Order: sequence, then C-alpha cells, then structure tokens
Amino acid sequence: MEISSEEKEILLITARQAIGSLFDGKKPEEPDYNKYPLLKEKLGAFVTLTIGGKLRGCIGYIVGKEPLFQTISSAAIHAAVNDPRFPALKILELEKIRIEISILSEFTPIKSYDEIIIGTHGLYLDEGGGGLLLPQVAVEHKMNHEDFLSALCNKAGFYRDFWKERMLKIKVFTAEIFSEEERGR
Repeated sequence: MEISSEEKEILLITARQAIGSLFDGKKPEEPDYNKYPLLKEKLGAFVTLTIGGKLRGCIGYIVGKEPLFQTISSAAIHAAVNDPRFPALKILELEKIRIEISILSEFTPIKSYDEIIIGTHGLYLDEGGGGLLLPQVAVEHKMNHEDFLSALCNKAGFYRDFWKERMLKIKVFTAEIFSEEERGR
C-alpha cells in the first residue's frame, strides 16, 4: 500500500479535528475521494495518542468496515475517550496530545514463530478473546521475539508463557505508520 504525503496529512488533520469535535462539535470535512481514492478504501487502522512521549490512548479497528477517512475519525475519538486504560481526554490536554496513525496490511497466518520479523511485523493472536500488538510496540519497548510473544499472550488475557506450550494461531501484518511528530508538530 502506498500512501501519499497529502493523504497522511489529511488523515492526521482528520484525527485531530475528530478529537476536537468532542469539544467544539465541528466534524472533520470529508476529502475529495476522486482525488484521494485510498481514503475511501476499507482498511484496518489504529490511532495512538501520546502526551510527552507517554501513551494516552490507542484504539483501532483490525478490519476496516467504513472508508479509511471515517475509520480514522472514529478511532481517534475512541482513543481519546474510550481507551479503558485512561480517563477521557480533557480539553486542556487537546493541544498536548501527539497523534500517530497505523494503517494495517492484510493479515497472514504463520506456521512458525521464526517467521516473525521484529520491527516489521505486528502480531494478532486469533485465539480466545484475541490480542493485537502493532509493529512499533516491539521496537519502542526493545522487545525480542520472546518478549513480543509473551506481551501478545498477556494482552489477549493468557499467561505470558502460553506461547511456549504450542504453536498458537498467530497472524502477522505490517503497518504504514506516520505521525504528527514526523510532520513537525
């Protein structure tokens, strides 16, 4: 998937405007889908919010059921107010947040844990309640294969070493990741 710098900018602005709409009621303006057809595609995506380099919210959709523009808008709002790890974002935090967007590729089942490439692959555990870790998580937390698999099991509600008992149903994916930080915000 190739996403242009203009499309990245539109999506980052969309995410910020969607979060702002919680306070001012102004919804993001839909883009010209003829000019930016990728924004109409149904793709999985996550929006991550940070303040001072610390996580403040992250919500997304594994599979896109709406155009990407709307998926990002919805994920941004949910990351701001519905991430169960954090209280709802307050208006005073609005200018402090930094937004990162991850647009997901198709998911591919693996037959061996050796197929996982740290820094390239995100992981989805397709068992129990499921669990997902974005590709950047392993890099940001300096995880090796074992750490990444243990974190995935933990996220899915299993004990950390569950992956050592048998080959779990894991799918890998890549993500196009971009942020306001990269754009000088």
